[in-house]
Formats: sequence, C-alpha cells, structure tokens
Amino acid sequence: MSAYFVRSSQIVRLLAAVLTAAVLLFAAPQAQAQVTEFRQAVAQAAANDPDLLSFYRERNFDGIWSTRADRNRRNALLAAFNEAPNHGLPSGRYDAEGLIAQLQAAATVQEQARLEVELSRQFLDYARDIQTGLLTPSRVDSAIHRQVPLRSRLSTMRAFAQSNPAGFMRALPPSAPEYTRLMAEKMRMERLIGEGGWGPAVPGRKLERGDSGAAVVALRNRLIAMGFLPRTNTQTYDDDIYGAVTRFQQAHGLAIDGTAGPGTLEQVNVQPEARLRSIIVAMERERWINRPRGERHIWVNITDFTAKIYDNGVETFSTRSVVGARDRDRVTPEFSDVMEFMVINPSWYVPRSIITKEYLPQLRANPNAARNLLITDRNGRVVDRSTADFSGYTETNFPYSMREPPSQGNALGLVKFMFPNRYNIYLHDTPAKSLFGREVRAYSHGCVRLADPFDFAYALLAKQVGNPEEVFQAHLRTGRERRVDLDAPVPVHLVYRTAVVPADGRVQFRRDVYGRDARIWNALSREGVALRAVRG
Repeated sequence: MSAYFVRSSQIVRLLAAVLTAAVLLFAAPQAQAQVTEFRQAVAQAAANDPDLLSFYRERNFDGIWSTRADRNRRNALLAAFNEAPNHGLPSGRYDAEGLIAQLQAAATVQEQARLEVELSRQFLDYARDIQTGLLTPSRVDSAIHRQVPLRSRLSTMRAFAQSNPAGFMRALPPSAPEYTRLMAEKMRMERLIGEGGWGPAVPGRKLERGDSGAAVVALRNRLIAMGFLPRTNTQTYDDDIYGAVTRFQQAHGLAIDGTAGPGTLEQVNVQPEARLRSIIVAMERERWINRPRGERHIWVNITDFTAKIYDNGVETFSTRSVVGARDRDRVTPEFSDVMEFMVINPSWYVPRSIITKEYLPQLRANPNAARNLLITDRNGRVVDRSTADFSGYTETNFPYSMREPPSQGNALGLVKFMFPNRYNIYLHDTPAKSLFGREVRAYSHGCVRLADPFDFAYALLAKQVGNPEEVFQAHLRTGRERRVDLDAPVPVHLVYRTAVVPADGRVQFRRDVYGRDARIWNALSREGVALRAVRG
C-alpha cells in the first residue's frame, strides 16, 4: 500500500501560505502600459488552447486570477487542490504548494500572464477530473460503454468567472447523495487504517454455533472492529456472534446462514486497504454517471445481482437477477439507455453468436437437435430439417436464423423488457428459476434475467393503468406475442458497484465478479491515485 499521513497543522500552514502569496505578488498597481503588455502576453499564452483563447478574447484578455481583487478566486482554487485527495483524486496532479511557489516567483508581467493562463488550465483539468472522472471508461475495459458527461470548457470558464469562487468549487463534485456518502466512508476508512485496521485475520475454513477457541476469538474481535458486533468477552460462537455473522453476510451479498464458512471468512479477512480501493473506484464511477438519472429509473447493479426501481430517489421495487457469465464474450456490459416497452409472450430471436458457437455444432452432428427452435431462411421461411444438410456450414457461412416461439419453456420466459441498444441487452423472465437461489448469479449470455418479472411489469405499468396485474395477465392469457409500450419511457442504468453506501449509512461491499474494479484501480494508480492512512 502507498500510504501517507495528513495532519491538520499542514492544512493550516498551506492556507496561510496561500494568503501570504496573494498579498506579496499582487500588491502593486499596474500602469496602463503594463496592462497592455499583460493582455498581449495572455493572448500569446492562450494561443494554443482554443477554449481559453475564446474566453480571454471575450474579456479583452483581462485576467481572472492576477489582481488583488482575484484573491478569493485563487484561494478557492488552491483550497480545492488541497482537498482533491479527499475525493480520491491524485494529490500530485494538483500541486497547491507548487502553485504558491510560482505565484511568489512571478516577477515580470510576462510571467504573471503565463501563470494566469496556467491557472485557468489547471482549474479546467481539476473541474473535469472531479466532475466526470480521471479515466476514459472504455479504455479501461471494453465492456464499459459509459458516455461520460463532459462539460464545455468554455462554458465552465464563463460560469466560474461570474460565480462565487468558493461556492462554484463546492458545486463541482457529483451532487448525488451516494457520492457524498462514499466520500464520508472513504475518510472513515482512512482513519481506520491509520489506527491499525481491523486486527488479525481469522484462521480456519469454517466456524459455526458452539465452536470455541482462538479462531472464534479472532472472528469476534474482527466483527467488533467492523461494527457488526457489540463489545463482548465471549470465546464461544454464541447467538450474538451468529447474529453478527448474519448481518455481515447481508452487508456483503453472501448467502445468509449465520455460519462462517469459507466464502464468509474470505470476505471477513479482506483488509481495509482493499475495501478503501473499492470505495475510491466507486467514487470514480459516480463521476462517470454525473448526470440526472431520472425521477423514475431502473438500477441494475451487476455485482449485486439485483434490479431495482427508484422513484424520486426512493427504492420502490427490487428483485434478484442473473447476469452474464464471466466468459469475456458473455459478460453483461455497463451502459445507460431508456426502457420503451415490454413484450409479453415473446419469441426468442437467437443471437448470431449463440447460433454459430452453440447450436451449429449440434446441428452438424444431428439436424434434429434443439427442436424447440425454428430455423428460418433470410425470407423468414421455416427450413425443413428432414431435407437440410448442415454438415458443410461454418460460423462464417451459416445462412439461417433461429427463433423460439412463445411458450412456458422459452429462453426469455413469458416477458421481456426492451431498451433497444447496439449490445442486444435487455431484461427478461426465464424458465431457469433455480439459479436465483445461488449466491453468485453470473450465468447468462449477457442479458439480465429477473426473478420476479411479473411484479416488475406490474410496477412499471402501475404508472399508466389502474389495474396493472389484470392488464398484464389479459395479454398473457392470449398466448400471442404482445407489445406494450410504456407511456413514459424509463431510464435504465446497468452499473457495476462493489462498494455501496445506502441511505442508512452502513457501507456494503460486493465481489468484483468480472475483475473490472481491479482494472480501474490499476488505471487510477497509474494516474497517481494512492491510498491514505489518516491519524488524528
């Protein structure tokens, strides 16, 4: 772990230096000739940056950082740079002390003009990083199709020049309550690490009611340190430890049985540094989705294996889900779109990749394989299997499509929920109900299966009909494929969060099922993000 310690006295000295630098550098008034020279130098310094050149041209190349009157703006920027690590941003990227040194050393008009433009560049870099993230998501993982809501640099400069500087800086980070809660949890975890963490790991493979000994004591101590168990001197796996283990399991997405088996102990023994990394990654992910999510929206957390509906920030529906398997070509991607309609009694139009990789080998061996599927030509005519010869076809030249008609055993079940997208991902029912009882539910080809699809449909339809269940069931009883449009399309967000802080304030963690967060952390580390341990 790369760790360093922050003390309040350092912050006090830094802010004092900021004030001193402002007074020293900009105390003397400038003559008209110097003003003209300054403007010319600003124009030259901004020449290679079209946004800054436009901004300064609009102001007749007057500065926003360089006079005594601009002291509050300089101080707000330097204070924000000093706070950057609290947001999980790299401290070395925003060098407050270096800027102070430059402010103190700028003796000529040309140096002051170059520093004027450099301050604007660094402000824009900071604004981009804290609003929309350090990374480009798709460069970290090709399955993250997140369109980051980048702000206009020119508009940002205009707004900042006309705003209260400190207030503007405070408004830059994501305003979502989840971001604020993650930041508070990050700072709590840093203090915990500074105080020594959660203590020794718990040995053994399994602990259960009635057990006693050193391993139970280690489990007891760790659960106390984590906040799942009140202080106790018990050395036996009693009802109190049993209850604490169930609470731990619930907070970590584990099967809840009160027994500390291998999976539970593995999670109990995860060190706080690893949890801190998950929190910092979650904050970066919040910046990627820093835009309104919709008064009503659907939230599918891939790592949590759930799909939820939120209305005005309140969870109003939740169901278990099955997501894509860990194979690279079957993972569920991350993106946002808008759900427009549902299809009751759907047909399953088999994706080309599944046809060629899974069904074509079967058909080559036996033309009557997968009899539940219709094979159709490009004109939609059903192919007669008794006369067809599939033995000569390959993945590249197989000319047919495959479709499963509506039925109880249809791969999509009895309803699918559509938000048309280039990835051919949607939410749907499934006949494979047993998978919802498993702890890790990564089995699909990428689409998201729902444990309670009918109730999900009722919740969606309740906004547009008075009797959603009756309307849905009437369509279902026909046995025919029926499309039902949503009067108000609903934003849907497929996200990947291994650290979540619900409104009750108790952080929850999930496994990094696809290894995406590990890749994001590595990328953040390359950008200079480091773990901190805070004392005092």
